[in-house]
Amino acid sequence: MFRGYHTVSIDDKGRMAIPSRYRQRLTAEADGCLVQTLNPLDRSLWLYPLNNWEQIEAKLAALSEFDIRSRRTKQMMRGYACDCQLDSQGRVLIPSELREYARLQKQVVILGQGNKFEVWDQSTWEQERDLWLSQVDERGGEFSDALKSLSL
Repeated sequence: MFRGYHTVSIDDKGRMAIPSRYRQRLTAEADGCLVQTLNPLDRSLWLYPLNNWEQIEAKLAALSEFDIRSRRTKQMMRGYACDCQLDSQGRVLIPSELREYARLQKQVVILGQGNKFEVWDQSTWEQERDLWLSQVDERGGEFSDALKSLSL
């Protein structure tokens, strides 16, 4: 499982270093092969180890072409999917189209999300995070049953 918050820089060539704590695992499990695509829900990117992406791609293939939301999700995720390889210094190149979509500047945030990473522009992430936190009703707002099940 990938978890945690990391800030890294994107160099002038569009390369981003993967945090060192994940590099060995990515090399062992996926031979350093990753797939990056846009996140259709937020202005960020999703970065999957190839073996995890293959599971997502199978689920995408099962979605109906006749359901507009399913078709749009497939178009976005598959259409912008890009294979990448960890280089000898543990970096991946982020194509300019994906950098532009996610509005990635020099500083980015990498968030571990279990089977993948989310990649955000740091200032965008901080603005969104602060907005989401300001919307939390600390006085007992209603939560879904799925969220209630997280309580111990």
